[in-house]
Amino acid sequence: MRCQPHNGREVYIWLKNAQKCLLCDEATDSTTGICVPCERELPWLIDQCDRCALPMPMSGLTCGACNRQPPAFNEVVAPWLYDFPIDALVTRFKHQGKWPLGRLLAELLGETLHHRFNEGLRRPDVLVPVPLAKKRLRQRGFNQAAMLANWLGARLDLPVDERVIGRVKETPSQQGLDAKARKRNLASAFALKDATPIGGKHLALIDDVLTTGSTANALAELLLKAGAKSVDVYCLARTPKPGH
Repeated sequence: MRCQPHNGREVYIWLKNAQKCLLCDEATDSTTGICVPCERELPWLIDQCDRCALPMPMSGLTCGACNRQPPAFNEVVAPWLYDFPIDALVTRFKHQGKWPLGRLLAELLGETLHHRFNEGLRRPDVLVPVPLAKKRLRQRGFNQAAMLANWLGARLDLPVDERVIGRVKETPSQQGLDAKARKRNLASAFALKDATPIGGKHLALIDDVLTTGSTANALAELLLKAGAKSVDVYCLARTPKPGH
């Protein structure tokens, strides 16, 4: 079992001198661990739903699902479409423990958020990682959402609270389930552990990938009922609508 690293320790040394790109292995002067050509070729998510970040034909639109039933969260910030090579990088970080790749993605997400804050996106008061079930945490050895949240917190100078919510019900994996099945799967899966830090606060949920938004919506509803003022979602990537 891998051990989740302490928050105060780095899992990768980001050298300021010459280093190699983590994607193509070519030399790069970038301090983020990825060369400019590779960064440019990532599947950047440009046209998306203003609410849930679902890929759309053009910007400035709201998807049909959000129009029919607006989610509990306000907005999703996801830099990339869940496509190659982002899908491979997330998988290697999440299931193979390749922490440098997770750190790289967190750094790039942090840059995106920094630009969005400068453009008017409201900074959250607290970052809250999506909790992982105890059984899955034992199997994997770390919670990828918590690691992303702590890297982002350090990058953006924002507090992180992993104690607010917990996963109290073991559920089957969400992979392969449609939206309705995911919602049923998540029924009573989460519980509030400590509402003290969130009263009247603007929160940002942190996760790796947003698929249907069922998990984010369930957690946002829980946090709002507990007194949070508003909830946004920050994640690495957004999947397209099934079949697209």
